[in-house]
Amino acid sequence: MPLSEPTCGRARVHTRRIEVQGFLRDDGLFDLDARITDLKEADYQIASGVRRAGDPVHDLLIRVTIDASFVIVDVEAVSDWVPYPGGCDTIGPAYRHLIGLNLVRGFRRTVGEMFADVRGCSHLTELLLSLPTAAIQTFATFRRDNEDDGEKPFQLDRCHALETTSDTVMRYYPRWYRRRDAE
Repeated sequence: MPLSEPTCGRARVHTRRIEVQGFLRDDGLFDLDARITDLKEADYQIASGVRRAGDPVHDLLIRVTIDASFVIVDVEAVSDWVPYPGGCDTIGPAYRHLIGLNLVRGFRRTVGEMFADVRGCSHLTELLLSLPTAAIQTFATFRRDNEDDGEKPFQLDRCHALETTSDTVMRYYPRWYRRRDAE
């Protein structure tokens, strides 16, 4: 279902694109390539000069390589278009400190702590926050979401629709459904 029609006229002034692609590597590891791009519809004056309409204000990329347990084994971050050349584009190597972290166990909190404020690039850090669910979707390519291997499916109790007391779980994952306690 699409969004409702706007109730008044409007003009687009900014576009942010976030894209994450998941890859299975020949060595059995997985790469998550993520990109964030900010574009303006008109020429944009910033302290470092004018950014022409259609030229990115930001075009930042990060590749996180993970193993089958979601452990980060490599990271590469690059900043192709930045508002402050010689400043913004120097932080990429700091993101190698992510190596050894688990992408689905406390990752977002840890990233927030590691790269808050001046310790990181707010745009690269924001981009990283998309990776846990993108990794799960990448791995889901290789297994059925309701495969019964005896363990509770990973996705249960991780979102509103898949709370184990929900009608959705009762319908699609009856083995894992639990009744709500009487209130």
